[in-house]
Amino acid sequence: MRKVYFDSAATTELRSEVIRCMSEVLKTEYGNPSSTHSYGRSSKSLLETARKEIAGFLNVSASEIIFTSGGTEADNLALHSAVADLGVTRIISSRIEHHAVLHTIEVLEERYNINVDYVDVNTTGCIDYDHLKSLLKDSSEKTLVSLMHVNNEVGTMIDLKRVALLCKEHGALFHSDMVQSIGHFEIDLADIPVDFAAAAAHKFHGPKGVGFAFIRKDSGLKPLIHGGQQERGMRAGTEPVYAVAGMAEALRISYQNLEKEKAYINSLKEYFIQQLNEQVPGVHFNGACEDGDDSTYTLINVCLPLSPEKAILLLFQLDLKGIACSKGSACQSGSEGGSHVLKEILSKDNFKRPSVRFSFSSFNKKEEIDYVIDVLKEFVNS
Repeated sequence: MRKVYFDSAATTELRSEVIRCMSEVLKTEYGNPSSTHSYGRSSKSLLETARKEIAGFLNVSASEIIFTSGGTEADNLALHSAVADLGVTRIISSRIEHHAVLHTIEVLEERYNINVDYVDVNTTGCIDYDHLKSLLKDSSEKTLVSLMHVNNEVGTMIDLKRVALLCKEHGALFHSDMVQSIGHFEIDLADIPVDFAAAAAHKFHGPKGVGFAFIRKDSGLKPLIHGGQQERGMRAGTEPVYAVAGMAEALRISYQNLEKEKAYINSLKEYFIQQLNEQVPGVHFNGACEDGDDSTYTLINVCLPLSPEKAILLLFQLDLKGIACSKGSACQSGSEGGSHVLKEILSKDNFKRPSVRFSFSSFNKKEEIDYVIDVLKEFVNS
């Protein structure tokens, strides 16, 4: 059976260079980086070299990069500590954030009785900047704004600098989940006054189980995980040196090849959109997929013209044909209620129709798109 992978927004294929890097570290750098002997010092040196390299790509200080188990932990660290330690009593977010943010906000609301406001979003998933501005002006409470850079389900992007400057103007802290953008876009955090950000290695061809939090210097944030002085006291636990090295290698290659791979992946996206429009009449693109300025080049989210009966079989049929993709997002695939993102931005009629997210990487080929189009066309018309 032919196998085609169009689910890179869920996780990416490891680059061969990353596998080689991690294998070498696993074999040779097995010292605990907290140990003071030569084995430990060697591992520590590797860890700090990776930290400096990652910091360099974002134009920040190495001390502002804290290694975590991934994006979810990084989001939790920023949100929990902002409320528990920094005196934040109000959070402004949107209803189309990743659940790593939304569910954490719900916990904080219940535990600390904080006030929560949600900025309006339009039918493409773009936030209403005027509404955000009015929300920021509306209160003198210490406020944290949490808005993701690139939506993981529909790909819509916020103007990161515009939001950051609005927050700065009104004395609010700004946290952004950048899991879908770091490694895919140039981001200069010396120029964009974001206070906290989250990243995950497995979204840019690195290993799962490792990521990092960007924490602006002198923010006052305190650790979420206690038990040791690792990560400058911000995250207890022995660091997975091999995984951090793999993450740094993956990010280095991503930024080294960024313009070339971005152009190639964008050409795949544009071809996919063209073929869907031509071969599958009645298709609808969710969010701002067809807009190259307001949406990421790495994914499309498609609403297909299928009856409820056939819709139930869609993902099963695609899987039978060896096609990997997601219903909304991988994090939502087991949800009976459907995607919270699509529920927020789609009309009632379109929300009842099946939507599928196809997400791309430089490992994909045009011929794979032709195969998917043929399978979809056959299924829709059968």
